[in-house]
Amino acid sequence: MLCRIFAAKELPLLFQTTKVKPFDYWVPPFQAHFSTTHIVGDKPVLVRDFIHSQLYDPQHGYFSQRSGSVGVLEKSIKFNQLEGRKAYMKHLNKIYKDSSVSWFTPVELFKPWYAHGIAGAILRTANLSVPLKIYEIGGGSGTCAKGIMDYLKLNAPARVYNNMTYTSVEISPSLAKIQRETVGEVDSHSSKFKVECRDAADRSGWGEVEQQPCWVIMLEVLDNLPHDLIYSKDQNSPWMEVWVEKQHDRETLCEVYKPLQDTLIKQCIEIMDLDKSQATRSSAISKAKSVWSKIFPKPQRSWLPTGCLQLLEVLHSVLPKMSLIASDFSYLPDVRILGERAPLVSTKKDGSSSDCSSYLDARGDADIFFPTDFLLLERIDHYCSGWLKLQKDESSKKGKKRRTIILDTSSFMEEFGLPSKTRTKDGYNPLLDDFKNTKFYLSVPTHNTK
Repeated sequence: MLCRIFAAKELPLLFQTTKVKPFDYWVPPFQAHFSTTHIVGDKPVLVRDFIHSQLYDPQHGYFSQRSGSVGVLEKSIKFNQLEGRKAYMKHLNKIYKDSSVSWFTPVELFKPWYAHGIAGAILRTANLSVPLKIYEIGGGSGTCAKGIMDYLKLNAPARVYNNMTYTSVEISPSLAKIQRETVGEVDSHSSKFKVECRDAADRSGWGEVEQQPCWVIMLEVLDNLPHDLIYSKDQNSPWMEVWVEKQHDRETLCEVYKPLQDTLIKQCIEIMDLDKSQATRSSAISKAKSVWSKIFPKPQRSWLPTGCLQLLEVLHSVLPKMSLIASDFSYLPDVRILGERAPLVSTKKDGSSSDCSSYLDARGDADIFFPTDFLLLERIDHYCSGWLKLQKDESSKKGKKRRTIILDTSSFMEEFGLPSKTRTKDGYNPLLDDFKNTKFYLSVPTHNTK
């Protein structure tokens, strides 16, 4: 996730405008300016597998080879010593100019207050009669873990801090090392903190089912989860899977379309279609839609959060009593890549960032991050919890297994944090005022667990 401050504006749905012949499942190839041997082999791969390789391949992935892509501030920003927004932006520009890193996360820019807000939410709602157990997926530099543990040491009952455990599940070995160093700055934290270097979406790495209550934290994780891409040649044609394949020159990548067959893709489409009542569509409307699509065909592309679906299915299966806190971008402006929920693909060179016009331009040196549809995230969460059934059976009428809420970052921090700590002299507050395109998602279990 590339940390940016975006101007708030609406994002239109972006669709591919290139016309495709009815039986031509190939799109014009994108030029890749690197050898693709280590990313795409002799056989086509699904888009999510291509993205996963670009970001997490042990030798060539963006996060695997770039521990410096996640920045660590030497000291916290003293917001109350800055005059206002102009002074803050000048200070922020200097930080980036003096640093060789690609980006700083919000939890880093606003340390320790961002992490303290999350700790406040946990402390207020956790069942403190059992030992506090926290998992963080993708812990970055370890700043969030240290901030939460610092807060609990100072504000929670001694028995809560003394008996707690904090586990970071981190796929990048280089970031795992940094996390241990960051949290280890406080001696008493070390015995309570550990890093498991693995893929959180891999069920085999979790071991036995954990029946005790626990917390799962995911900050700027959803945006970097692999997504799939589906394509339809017009408004009335069926969706097709998009795969990535090498052209005959072995260096050029192209897309190829196939009928829907992947289980995760079909699951995601079904979950998204639940709100669409087929019964409300009259035959006249369907016929009009069919005629309109023939006169004005509009190829469509839609990005599916299959990586999110896969991760939540694993988490719900191994941590059935988990409480979840997730934070991410709710939308991304100025997206050049086509499709609904399309990602930004950004590279940094000589201190400046540039966006690619195709995800196939990524070559292991680009961050690929997606906006999060939080209402869709809520549906996926309910589905993975076992409550939201795809079939309209009697069990779907039972009470929900999760209580959920979606909050703007400003609302979350005003409720659980200390917003006065990130306010400048003239009242400007970058945490509350600038991150308008980020949200928090909170999900806790109810008593309807059967």
